[in-house]
Amino acid sequence: MIEELLAHRLIAVLGKGGVGRTTVSAAIGAAAAARALRTLIIEADMRAPIAQAYGRAGTFASVELSDNLYEMTLGGQESLEEYLSFVVPRPILRMVFASSFYQYFVHAAPAVRELTMMGKVFHELERRAAPLKPWNVVVFDAPASGQALSMVRMPFAARETFGESVAGREAGNIAALLRDPAKCAIAAVTTAEPLAIAETLEIHRTLAALGLKLAAVFFNRMSAAAFDAADIARMVRRAARDPDADGVAELAALARAELQRRTRERRALAMLRRSVECPVIELVECRGLAGRALTAELAAQFGGRAPARTGSGERSVRSADGP
Repeated sequence: MIEELLAHRLIAVLGKGGVGRTTVSAAIGAAAAARALRTLIIEADMRAPIAQAYGRAGTFASVELSDNLYEMTLGGQESLEEYLSFVVPRPILRMVFASSFYQYFVHAAPAVRELTMMGKVFHELERRAAPLKPWNVVVFDAPASGQALSMVRMPFAARETFGESVAGREAGNIAALLRDPAKCAIAAVTTAEPLAIAETLEIHRTLAALGLKLAAVFFNRMSAAAFDAADIARMVRRAARDPDADGVAELAALARAELQRRTRERRALAMLRRSVECPVIELVECRGLAGRALTAELAAQFGGRAPARTGSGERSVRSADGP
């Protein structure tokens, strides 16, 4: 499945906060870079957790993280001003930037920032300046799903609102990119928690209403199948035969809790597969790993030729959505 995803120039990664969306985005980027694809990860989180995991500060200009892998952090006003420079003549642009109304508008209208952030993603793919090398793959680590869906909807709404104006045509270009299945893949990340599953299904429904489809769902943090029912039965029998056996009863209780969690996950996974019309990729929970080590492990799980694990001193890839 990763090969199919990496055949697209844009991979937008959506998901509820806390499901590991940022780390999955980083793993997709690492898998692409390992295939010698010139890859840009765009972070919507101004704290730039992916850049920080590589010891870099996130900036609006792309920074190199490793071979073939670069990162860019979208800043609200910076994104807007650069985007406007592509579509508005410079003399007019200088007057716009000097306007107090413009400053008020930028800070009071989040929808404008969302549209221009999507515009920046579009320009990195389709209108990158000629002297600069093009990107083979752009991975967009979108915000948490509510804001991300607003960003996806915005070009379609702006196209209808502004028609054949400059803003309308630009919005239409962005919408056309999102609707091009050969260029754009939208993936979602979820865990087995009911709220995460519910938001994933909402992503699926919202995209369908816009004429878009999910390319894949990453089912993250699946528990490893360390025990089964037969193992637990043997532990219980041993504890009954030998009440003095150290820790057997406690181990049986832990194994039972793990098996129950595994059962809940399998039920959630089966329901998700019935509800979405795309592959669902299972990612096993990686306890004790963070930062680039976690990124490499996840990339390996879904088929990426991941880089070697780093030492324990690596900084963690963490943001509002968790590791």
